[in-house]
Amino acid sequence: MKKINYRKFFVSVLWIIVIAGLTVCLGFVSKREKHIVAKKLNVSIHNNDENYFLTERDIHAYFDERRDLIVSNEYKNIDVPMLEKALNAHPVIENAEVSYDLLGNIKVDVTQRTPVVRIINKDGESYYIDSQSKPMPLNDNYTARVLVANGEIFEPYARRFQFTVNQIKKNKLFSEVSLLDDILDVATYINKDSSLTTLIQQIYINKDKEIELFPAIGNHRIVFGDAQNLNEKFNKLKLFYTEGLNKSDAWTKYAIINLKYKNLVVCTKIK
Repeated sequence: MKKINYRKFFVSVLWIIVIAGLTVCLGFVSKREKHIVAKKLNVSIHNNDENYFLTERDIHAYFDERRDLIVSNEYKNIDVPMLEKALNAHPVIENAEVSYDLLGNIKVDVTQRTPVVRIINKDGESYYIDSQSKPMPLNDNYTARVLVANGEIFEPYARRFQFTVNQIKKNKLFSEVSLLDDILDVATYINKDSSLTTLIQQIYINKDKEIELFPAIGNHRIVFGDAQNLNEKFNKLKLFYTEGLNKSDAWTKYAIINLKYKNLVVCTKIK
């Protein structure tokens, strides 16, 4: 006859009792939570950059417009997943999380979208492309200090806002006319380089669908071509600026700096 291990038996029974007790306690806490009244709505807004599109007041107003009753309402009547979904649908919010505690505090953590470049299309309509490569509307309260891209750009916000630039690039119909991916690639590269960020202030699409850059200093334009070989082209530009324009009158001597050709910088002097 097999000998019973009483020590192992009592340990097993003890664990069953502990688990059962925890289950009862959690059920009690969960039931109690449902009847807790929300006393305060705490909003935290995180900025990935120096842009301030949202304030705490804006979040409160957003819930008011939606008629979401939060403060003075019992937790059982507050749909937290729905609140998160509504916030994440806001045009300037990248991510939002809603949580609560046993003291009646509803916490809202919001991360703003980060604009990379401002698009001004041929019709004069303006919108941003953000760091997630998605079109983003302008904001009445704040204008982001980012690169501006204009010229022969025909893409409207209304027909693009539901797509990312990467999705547009992969779409056969959109990609035939879209230049947003090239513009975003160039703008992203510039934004990552402090010297280029100081130097370049505008991206322009000419009638040949080529990219041109306009610097903050000098009267010349930089013919960039397409968005291929970015590293090579920008390295040529920086080398030309440090070595080719080191004379006092050099910044006013040239009308065009062409970077389109491999291993070559072609300059046209002002006539």
